[in-house]
Amino acid sequence: MKNLIVMSVATLFVSAAFAQAPAATVTTPAAPATTTTTTTTAPSAKAAVNAEAKSEKADAKAGEKIAKAKADEKEAVNKADAKADKSKAKAHAKAEHKVAEAKKDSKETKVDAATTK
Repeated sequence: MKNLIVMSVATLFVSAAFAQAPAATVTTPAAPATTTTTTTTAPSAKAAVNAEAKSEKADAKAGEKIAKAKADEKEAVNKADAKADKSKAKAHAKAEHKVAEAKKDSKETKVDAATTK
């Protein structure tokens, strides 16, 4: 049993040592290692730049859509106001016409009443 425990502990220490060691223990020139690192970093940097550009384009499009929606809203409100003013003016003209007819009828009634007296 003691041997099993000792072997487990030894395996644990050995695996920890290999986990911390670099992947390639063979000495290699520094240039290829940096090239590999640069190649790995460059696409991710390029992807980050592309993602940022896409984000900025999306923001710009959203801003344009918002501006267009606001302009359309203003135009719709102005049309509605113009239509309301026009219908208001028509209603006012109709009311004035009715008042004028009522006054005319009233005068005619008074004239008829005065002539029949």
